[in-house]
Amino acid sequence: MASPRERACDYPRPPALVSGSQRVLVTALGEVLAECSGCLRVLETFHPPTVYLPPEAMRLDLLQPAAGRSFCEWKGVASYYDVVVGERRLPRAVWTYPEPTQPFAALAGWFALYPALMDGCWLDGERVQPQPGGFYGGWITDAVEGPFKGDPAHPELI
Repeated sequence: MASPRERACDYPRPPALVSGSQRVLVTALGEVLAECSGCLRVLETFHPPTVYLPPEAMRLDLLQPAAGRSFCEWKGVASYYDVVVGERRLPRAVWTYPEPTQPFAALAGWFALYPALMDGCWLDGERVQPQPGGFYGGWITDAVEGPFKGDPAHPELI
């Protein structure tokens, strides 16, 4: 029997931080960038889950610090990384919260990424669809239903 789908409209605001047991695989620029079993997921109203990966899952040798920071009212200040393989570069494709706010303290040093910039992202063998809009890093799978923020078909959510 298939497990019930999560509904993004039922996710909370402020967001929730939950553990995930999914097997994660991410490829970028022809390399495995991350691979692990288990992740942290941020669940926020009308967003597909944003997946955070532990540092030991990441190919840290493929990450180079990038200029600039961003601020999230819930998680704090994010730092960015470029993914670099040889002469090829994915600018600001990965981010982390070095010192997140207390409710998101478990995210400290974990990494998130933009699925749209990767060669591919998989959860338990299912290829992830990127959250629409280019600004967001949500991971869309068959386990979660929209509508999702960023989708031009739902301008009320943009």
